[in-house]
Amino acid sequence: MKDFRILLVEDEKLMSMFVEMELNHEGYNVDLALDGREGLNIAEENQYDLILLDIMIPGINGIEVCRRIRQSSMVPIIMLTAKSDISDKVLGLDVGANDYLTKPFAIEELLARIRVYERNKSISNNRDEIKVRDIVMDNKAHNVKRDGKEIELTKKEYDLLEMLLINKDVVLTRAQLIEKVWGYDYIGDTNVVDVFIRYLRSKIDDGFEDKLITTIRGVGYVVKGE
Repeated sequence: MKDFRILLVEDEKLMSMFVEMELNHEGYNVDLALDGREGLNIAEENQYDLILLDIMIPGINGIEVCRRIRQSSMVPIIMLTAKSDISDKVLGLDVGANDYLTKPFAIEELLARIRVYERNKSISNNRDEIKVRDIVMDNKAHNVKRDGKEIELTKKEYDLLEMLLINKDVVLTRAQLIEKVWGYDYIGDTNVVDVFIRYLRSKIDDGFEDKLITTIRGVGYVVKGE
């Protein structure tokens, strides 16, 4: 059995049984909830490495479940939806989901995405604290300090900064940041990266003579180690 625990919140019994069986076959430790309220309770009482969360579930819908989980946990969440409406996908991402998968989907695609988060867990276990110049990111406490001052960041700002810090001295393109922070299935304009870089700069660079984030015109962004 793998050291990777998954919560599946899905009310379609045939779908949930099939996915649970496939995940168990792959060696994952899987818990199942058939409605939103049960899923939320289980998520709050246990520690998971990934949550697969259907949007259209009884009790409490998946969007609200995701929103409530995000109040206390940064566990990766993949939304499962039968809807193709972009607004539902955007709403899911806005309340804190990491990715989404539209049903019906191939089990191979789901497994591939799960492996991404499994690898990320392995990497993050080796980077509990990231230090670059005078900025410190504590992934256990999920906070960021610059010159000893704590800085409040949203989830996307935090994820974006983390990607820049662990790739210090490497110029990351907008496309790379989109794939790594928003997910390769993201539908939208790459200008979202520029918007969030501005948000980040207003929090971690304003008021400091030494600017952390450097723009490489026509290419992307980098945090230089020196």
